[in-house]
Amino acid sequence: MKKQARILFQFFMNGLLLLAPATITIYVALSIFRWLDGLIQTGIPGLGLMILVIGITVFGYLGSMFLFRPIWVKVEEMLGKAPLVSLIYNSIKDLASAFMGDKKKFNQAVIVDLGNGCWKPGFVTQSDIPVEGLTGMISVYFPHSYNFSGNVFFVSAAQVKSLDVPSTDYMKFIVSGGIVPLEKDDETTQDNPNNHE
Repeated sequence: MKKQARILFQFFMNGLLLLAPATITIYVALSIFRWLDGLIQTGIPGLGLMILVIGITVFGYLGSMFLFRPIWVKVEEMLGKAPLVSLIYNSIKDLASAFMGDKKKFNQAVIVDLGNGCWKPGFVTQSDIPVEGLTGMISVYFPHSYNFSGNVFFVSAAQVKSLDVPSTDYMKFIVSGGIVPLEKDDETTQDNPNNHE
């Protein structure tokens, strides 16, 4: 009886292992879809999301036009000067520009020597710190595993090794706790303490 219960439990765990990732992914995707679709109430499932995507695309098109830019600069100035609003707006703008656009910040994957043969993975965010007392230092962002947060440290450039890996794959590797494998061709490290851009 105990043996049969153990076998059934093993089957249950195998089923859970197979179904949990797919089920959670589908649930999260549907939740995001419903939330985005609900931003514009239409009564027709999916239409709100479609209007939202089209609206953002049209706004992006307008934003690339020469005549629209002066207007948007004025809007940004107003948002940047408003108390409290400026803090929220500037923080979100900086975070968005770090991941998207022409000025991406998390594009240089590195490992930092912590001593005793321990290396910590991260991304260089600034290779030149124009502050007295921080000469020869660079800022490195260390994402947390299984979380959307991290820490920034100032470290000596001599402690940093650049990695020739795609930044998106490297971020997945760190956030997954090292479970997502890095490609073999991308594992080569090179000493490059003075050039992290």
